Amino acid sequence: MHTMPTHRLSLKALAIAALAVCAALPQARAQGSGNYPNKPIKLIVPFAAGGSTDIVARIVAEGMRSTLGQAVVVDNKAGAGGVIGTESVAQAAPDGYTVGMATVSTMTINPHLFTRAEGLPAKLMPVANLVTMPAVYMVHPSLGVTAFESFVAKAKAEPGKISGAVPGLGTLGHLMLASFNETLKTDIQIVPYRGAGPALNDVLAGMVQLMPDQLPSAMAHIKSGKLIPFVQASEGRSPDLPNVPTFKELGYDGLNQLGISWFGIVVPKNTPAPIIKRLQEAAVKATHLPEVQQRLKTVGANASSMDQSQFPAQIARESLRNKALLDKAGVKPE
Repeated sequence: MHTMPTHRLSLKALAIAALAVCAALPQARAQGSGNYPNKPIKLIVPFAAGGSTDIVARIVAEGMRSTLGQAVVVDNKAGAGGVIGTESVAQAAPDGYTVGMATVSTMTINPHLFTRAEGLPAKLMPVANLVTMPAVYMVHPSLGVTAFESFVAKAKAEPGKISGAVPGLGTLGHLMLASFNETLKTDIQIVPYRGAGPALNDVLAGMVQLMPDQLPSAMAHIKSGKLIPFVQASEGRSPDLPNVPTFKELGYDGLNQLGISWFGIVVPKNTPAPIIKRLQEAAVKATHLPEVQQRLKTVGANASSMDQSQFPAQIARESLRNKALLDKAGVKPE
């Protein structure tokens, strides 16, 4: 009886095993990113429920549910100015099932404001810039001004007498007022508070005369006549404020861009490229659904129309700009 030498048998067995592995690879890939997503996705919001980021996240999550075919569940992880939630995204498995809301603050200010957040952007991959939100500068009626020119004239005539409320040291509001002072050669006294709520309360009471704020949270007070808008940071005049000019049309492009907030999504670094592409396509499609656009408009926001390949460059550019503004304002990392 003829028997095959053992070394040939082992070579044949190895060849069969190798073929089996090769055949299994496509199936493994399919189980990885090919059939993504096949379970609910967690969307981490690094701020408390009810704020602008949370509102936008919930609108976007609902749209993504229809474009991805899976639930997108919002999970609020507030604390440390957005650092805690952003950290939890960076530390998550890079499998596309943990996505984070990213903002101007979390990606371009916090890394220069908090030592703890210094390396966070490098641990994240930008997916898409989805929504933009304008800001409005408003004053208490007791100041006696209703237009941009009259405000600037009064601020220059009375240096150091007008005070402006901001949600905290190093916040976007702080940088907006500091840049306003530098650009317009005014001397508005910047008063930092512990959050936007207390800041707004003191402006409404007339204890502080000025505050820049995102349009959605400002509109109720503007409509009631308690605060008067005089300029907005927006790509175009808000339909709700047709008589209020933008910094852009007044010739202050830098102030305009600084004041426009954006909201996007990021994933942990090393998330597979096909998953990032799937998320990006689904998220962009979601924000352009008519019902999503309508809901965004009701909160004063707009779907972003940017080329998404430019999102990482936008983050890098704004990070450099905001670092320079923080240095100029003398704000040190804590």
